[in-house]
Amino acid sequence: MERKVVLAIDPGSSKCGLALAVRQSTGEMELLWHQVVPNVDLETMMIEARSIEDFKLIIVGNGTSSAAILDRIRERFPAIGVLVVNERDTTLQAREKYWLHHPRRGWRRFFPSSMQVPPEPYDDFAALVLAERVLLGVS
Repeated sequence: MERKVVLAIDPGSSKCGLALAVRQSTGEMELLWHQVVPNVDLETMMIEARSIEDFKLIIVGNGTSSAAILDRIRERFPAIGVLVVNERDTTLQAREKYWLHHPRRGWRRFFPSSMQVPPEPYDDFAALVLAERVLLGVS
């Protein structure tokens, strides 16, 4: 099994979540870089992600603003493959990912994570969920 690097994008109306992820040859998933960025900065941040690790596939969620984002990606990065993935339930799964990467402290520890909304945007973790769906076959 070869090492596969992807850039996943969770498009929104004003901001996008980005996650640069790799499935190692062992089959394990690793998050290399992630950001939540204004839509106007998308291409710049994609170039930044590429400077960290080259990717051969861009995964884009099919939700809000995906058509406009897809057009921009295909125009700016025509040589890179693009895969559109169903975004169903990514928001709830992204919350869980957020809390795994940012352990709850104080009063937050006493309430189920499923009942809490992270205190900052977590679209980057929704992008990570999209990457996992493709690289690991997780739904």
